[in-house]
This record gives sequence, C-alpha cells and structure tokens, in this order.
Amino acid sequence: MFQYNKYLLYPINIKSKDLKMANTIVTQYGGPYGELGAALRYLNQRYTMPDERGRTLLTDIGTEELGHVEMICTILYQLTKGASLQELVNAGLEKHYAQHGLGIFPTDVNGVPFSMANVGATGNYEADLTEDLAAEEKARLTYEHLIDLAKDPDLINPLLYLRQREVVHYNRFKDLLDVYNKEFEGK
Repeated sequence: MFQYNKYLLYPINIKSKDLKMANTIVTQYGGPYGELGAALRYLNQRYTMPDERGRTLLTDIGTEELGHVEMICTILYQLTKGASLQELVNAGLEKHYAQHGLGIFPTDVNGVPFSMANVGATGNYEADLTEDLAAEEKARLTYEHLIDLAKDPDLINPLLYLRQREVVHYNRFKDLLDVYNKEFEGK
C-alpha cells in the first residue's frame, strides 16, 4: 500500500545547531499532539469509517502524517548534529543522551516516551472525527508556540509549513464530519 519517495514534503536545511529548540520540538515527534500519534490515530480509525470517503481521507492524512514524522526527525537531527556532550548537558539533554546518545527517540518535552495510551479509536465516526478535529487544533497551537520560540528562518519555515498542514487537515475532517452528520442523521 505505501510507496516511499526519497524526498521530504518540505525541504529542510538547518545550518545551525540549536539544542534548546531540539529539546522542545521533540514533542511534535512523541508528545501528546505530535505527528507519530496523529499518524497512528488516523491509520487505525480509518477501518471503522462508514464509507470509502472516510477511509480514504483518514488513510491520506495518516500517510501524510508519517511524512511529517520524517520532517520532525530531520529537524531534530539537523538541530543536534555534531553536538558535544557539554552542549547536550547545557541544553538539558543529558538524560536523553544517557539512554539514546545522539539518537532520535519519540518523547514529549519532559522526556516521557511516546505511548499509544492517549491515541483514541472508538469505532464511532462522530467521536473519532471530533477527536481528530481537536488533535489538529492542538498540533496547530503547538506549532505556533514553537514558531514563537524559534529564531532561525531555516527552522521557522518548515514549522510554518507543518502548521498550515494542520489547518488543512482540520478543514478536511470538518467537511467530512458535516457530510456524515447530514447523511446519517437519525440513523
């Protein structure tokens, strides 16, 4: 089903290390509103959508979210590339280093590892799509907060792209929910 193309959805070329930003951006990899959780949420929920429109939309967006995971990991790699042990310690990344070295690992900003525990799938289109709307809004807000913290245009531009995709996903989920509510009302 999946076909991998060897390019990012948006080019990323960060030239300057910024370990403090890496320590915050990691939340969009493994945090509660991150891309990994979104991808898995949508790819799981798709099976119980009432028709092919819903299954296709959740597959499309879930697959795109996997591309966003790749972007976040690329950002994290470029922000930390060549970091010394002292730089990691100064940025508060010594615990990460102790377990993972310079490896990229999905956590939130507090170092709590990614978990499927908060990724919902109820089998009810209305509940799941409503959750998806909330998830996209939370991700959008997180990107806005990260953009506020960032100083480097090489970092800000991919974050702006990712933020905009959250808006697009929100609108597509909203449109589908509106259609379903009209079609299945009272059933």
